[in-house]
Amino acid sequence: MKKFDPATAIGSLKQFGEFGGVNPSITDSSTFTFLGAGKMLDTFHGKTDGCFLYSRHWNPTNKYLADALAAMEGSESAWVTASGMGAITSAILQLCNTGDHIVSSITTYGGTYAFLKFWLSKFKIDVTFVTPTNLDEIKNAIQTNTKIIYTETISNPLLQISNIPEMSKIAKKAGAKLMVDNTFSPMIISPIKLGADIVIYSMTKFINGKNDCVAGAICADNDYINSLIDLNSGTAMLLGPVLDPMRSSSILKNLHTLHIRMKQHSKNAMFLAQKFEKDNVKIIYPGLPSHKGYKLMKEMMNKEFGYGGMITIDLKTSERAIIFMEKMQSKGIGYLAVSLGYFKTLFSNSGNSTSSEIPEEVQKEMGISPGLVRFSVGLDNDIERTYKIINSVL
Repeated sequence: MKKFDPATAIGSLKQFGEFGGVNPSITDSSTFTFLGAGKMLDTFHGKTDGCFLYSRHWNPTNKYLADALAAMEGSESAWVTASGMGAITSAILQLCNTGDHIVSSITTYGGTYAFLKFWLSKFKIDVTFVTPTNLDEIKNAIQTNTKIIYTETISNPLLQISNIPEMSKIAKKAGAKLMVDNTFSPMIISPIKLGADIVIYSMTKFINGKNDCVAGAICADNDYINSLIDLNSGTAMLLGPVLDPMRSSSILKNLHTLHIRMKQHSKNAMFLAQKFEKDNVKIIYPGLPSHKGYKLMKEMMNKEFGYGGMITIDLKTSERAIIFMEKMQSKGIGYLAVSLGYFKTLFSNSGNSTSSEIPEEVQKEMGISPGLVRFSVGLDNDIERTYKIINSVL
């Protein structure tokens, strides 16, 4: 396969402002004028190109960001939403009707799990949860009415690695779509290039990188994105999860530094992971040869961006995890907070935070320890100093 460089793909775009500005213009209009009634009618029926109708459908500023995301993913098209959950729910509901079936990784973000497990059941859409690393389990879960295989490239919070090429083969054989949440590994892994049909992001995280907004994205082929924004049947159009264009503009600027940030997040996470492993701390990081998915990730990844900025350590009990995190915050390591991809290190006890929607017995089944602490490693310039402080409170 020809080497894919997502950073260069973004940098190669020529996006200028209305008056030649080096930054694309911000269009803060909700509606758009037409020179004739016929053109408006044609636009309503999807028969025009380059015309904007209403910002819930398309906005020029959102289009700039969507085009940049499509370039990054190597997909034909993309659409941006007001949250990661807006992207996940819209993308799934566009493909599924009452009586349909989904095969999903059991280790997913808590909000995703809650939507799949509790919300979709109201519409008689069944979900079978599987271990994402067990291909036989995935194959055996397929039914005649399976419409989606859903997974996270790097699972939250256990950092399992999904075999995207093999999952793609299973999905294609079943006539289903492979939908991949790539929030933990933008640029590091390019699921579309590996056979995924649809890629989802919470742009709130690494893509934006500043934790100053909530946003999501859906990347796929033209037909699927057009179906999402169809005026009569598109979930993105009818459910209305549109992203504000002011936020689109700021995210687009941040997207151009993503490759630099991912390299530094990865470098720092690798340093901490290697140190923790030497200290006999129970550590999960896909960049360590001891990680079960290390070889697979090495085969799938765009190597120059590293293994990502997420690590977890297991302190056995939630009581120990709480004391540890409070000490780290008091020492200035970062913040006891949910989310990830920030320039400072963020840490949380997954079972009591981002995975809290998942019942305790299911958390145990997944392998989420009560003392699991998830780190989103920041952009620290002196990571050795950071490690010494962390080590002093372990």
